[in-house]
Amino acid sequence: MASVRQFPTIKAIRSFIIDGVGSGGDYHNVKGGHWLIDTDISTPCSIWDQYKKSRTSWGINVLGSFLIEIEASDGTVGFATGFGGPPACWLVHKHFERFLIGADPRNTNLLFEQMYRASMFYGRKGLPTAIISVIDLAIWDLLGKLRNEPVYKLIGGAARERLDFYCTGPEPAAAKAMGFWGAKVPLPYCPADGHEGLRKNVEFLRKHRESVGPDFPLMVDCYMSLNVSYTIEIAKKCADLDINWWEECLSPDDTDGFAQIKRAHPQLKFTTGEHEYSRYGFRKLIEGRNLDIIQPDVMWLGGLTELLKVSAMAAAYDIPVVPHASGSYSYHFVISQPNTPFQEYLANSPDGKSVLPVFGDLFLDEPIPTKGYLTTADLDKPGFGLTLNPAARSKLISSDYLLNPSPARGLTVEATFPEVSAVIGGEDIKPTEATPEAPPTSVEEVKPSEGATLVDSITNGVKELGAV
Repeated sequence: MASVRQFPTIKAIRSFIIDGVGSGGDYHNVKGGHWLIDTDISTPCSIWDQYKKSRTSWGINVLGSFLIEIEASDGTVGFATGFGGPPACWLVHKHFERFLIGADPRNTNLLFEQMYRASMFYGRKGLPTAIISVIDLAIWDLLGKLRNEPVYKLIGGAARERLDFYCTGPEPAAAKAMGFWGAKVPLPYCPADGHEGLRKNVEFLRKHRESVGPDFPLMVDCYMSLNVSYTIEIAKKCADLDINWWEECLSPDDTDGFAQIKRAHPQLKFTTGEHEYSRYGFRKLIEGRNLDIIQPDVMWLGGLTELLKVSAMAAAYDIPVVPHASGSYSYHFVISQPNTPFQEYLANSPDGKSVLPVFGDLFLDEPIPTKGYLTTADLDKPGFGLTLNPAARSKLISSDYLLNPSPARGLTVEATFPEVSAVIGGEDIKPTEATPEAPPTSVEEVKPSEGATLVDSITNGVKELGAV
């Protein structure tokens, strides 16, 4: 075991594009046959008919996923995965790597601040902060392996022995049968669907309440697709259904809107935070005290380092933190914090009625809540306790091809010059003799094939480069 003075430093960083469904925790990159794709789910883009039926129609899957490895000077490797695909790999190496090489991995606060502040001019939210999140998680995984301890023991130890889950999926009755604490369903219709859509939403929720009985917690995911007046109205019409909470009714930026719906329904619980970033983004949401639960995503908001700060802020206001999905990266956080009562599990099987690993086949030993819960014993492995599956690793695409592309084949362009002369300063200036005519070169725009995403085209191109 290394002493304090000899603690390993970060030696190398490698990134990979993940070519596979679910491997980065995202199951949207499929053409169909999955409830996340085929089910009516209200989204911010549901106001347009052409983007109403499927979340992939407006590009939720466009970026893809990536994996990062951080190697210490003693050869220990920490890794993490997340969304971002090729653009994420580019930023990891072209921007953030400079802060990491040679750094002490224990300096998580410093490293986060450097990456966050250096990307403020184009970041603060969205993809840049999500990339920082994955880097941060890989550093925590590395720290756990260097110290031979699970991450939860590095951040305060277990606050409880058992971690209970609720399940987000299409069938709350199936979640109840699988032993989950509660269930959350996506709302099918949005305000653009008018009174008929509102009626169908109420009927939809009533059907599910009847299917699970009066005592099973039932939550509703609105995915930022409603407005203030619609939220107030649907909550009123569903008052007898005992909805446990209404999630992401509004944009996370609409803090005034959350104040309005809370004033209209002070007895109901409203939540948000899945699409908010950093402690600065959560500060106003927490200080407004209009939210009963916040739901940050550790793979997006800035990583575990920033989530710990947000959680401390929320604890000062007695606001529970229930993270959005994120598998083992969330589990270690939740089991270590007193103000995190349970955790979300997203039903990622095609029919949403069985429990599968959050990250598909990427890891060999991912803990999954097969009976609706996990215990500390399930998490007692170094780091986040995940082992990369050799079969999945063989499918990873190194970002080297993106960062150092092969030289482009030269293009010969046909050039002809008219026989003209110009008089400059009294002298006749004639063009030089034209280059001998060469066969024209056909240059076609590369477009994704039908049904393919941008990341599909990039990864296919990378594979072709590798074969050259």
